[in-house]
Amino acid sequence: MAYKINSECIKCGACASVCPVEAISEDDTQYVIDPGLCIDCGACAAVCPVGAISPGE
Repeated sequence: MAYKINSECIKCGACASVCPVEAISEDDTQYVIDPGLCIDCGACAAVCPVGAISPGE
């Protein structure tokens, strides 16, 4: 399952810069992960300073 970014996102961009497949993009209010591109590696979750990223269900 693809990772997801919740509403705690502060739009710092740390996640997008470490995504090896460029699955993360900036939305109006937060960053979002494209589930079709996400390879479930967890690199984004490891660098999120506010813990806003978790595995999808």
